[in-house]
Amino acid sequence: MCRPKAMLSVVNPLRCDVMTTADRGTPSAERTTTTPFFAEPLRDYVLQCLGQPVSLLQAGCLAPLRELGVGQLAEGGFDISVTAVDADDPLAKKVLHDTGSAYDDVIVGDLRTVPIPQRKYDVVYCALLLERVQHVELVLDKLVGALKPGGLLLLRTADRHSAAGLLDRMLPQLARKAIWSRLHPGIPGPFPAVYEKSVCHQGIASYALMRGLVIAARREQLSLPRQPAKLSSSVRITCAAIARLSRGRFVAGHDELLYVIRKPQDRFARVV
Repeated sequence: MCRPKAMLSVVNPLRCDVMTTADRGTPSAERTTTTPFFAEPLRDYVLQCLGQPVSLLQAGCLAPLRELGVGQLAEGGFDISVTAVDADDPLAKKVLHDTGSAYDDVIVGDLRTVPIPQRKYDVVYCALLLERVQHVELVLDKLVGALKPGGLLLLRTADRHSAAGLLDRMLPQLARKAIWSRLHPGIPGPFPAVYEKSVCHQGIASYALMRGLVIAARREQLSLPRQPAKLSSSVRITCAAIARLSRGRFVAGHDELLYVIRKPQDRFARVV
């Protein structure tokens, strides 16, 4: 983790004026803005690094980078570099090709073995990725290994135990494609609906405990776009029906899980 210094860096390598695909494909009224849940711990971390560069690894090409407030921090004179990493997948490659200028570097490959430098990054921001990949724990191991001791893992994932997650897994591909194109216009997709068993709160909590990580904050969120209104309403009604028919096993109140997770300075630290 960074140690405070008196000097403030004025280097700004991040091209914060570039919009990611996820931002660009969202109607202007709903375009992703800064999310305090992630932006505040990131800002607190950056403030402890005065005079030092901060490196951020974005895992997942659809991650709405703007919610971290990185642009505002860079405009304020902080030296923040952003690297993107995603699977060697045609859809991911297309998104990264469209948004490559928003990053300082782009890494593509098998997320279990892709050569990500170990203990290099201050912050790993993993969003909209785990639900569409296999071997989730191996992927998380790779990302956590890339974190410096004391670093932050900001995690946003769909919930396997949500009604929306079940609907995403059960719908035929043609139906998924039709719904995706209307709810997320301009964004390549849909990506595979894998949803391994660990993609839920119990799975994430168990992973953090076994790896000696500290969950500093957790939140549930409903991310379904409001437009187009009729389709959005139909999806909500369907999810509510799934929740009732499953007697609450699959919940309709949220579809995403958000976490702020800390990697201890001491790898032998005991989590109580």
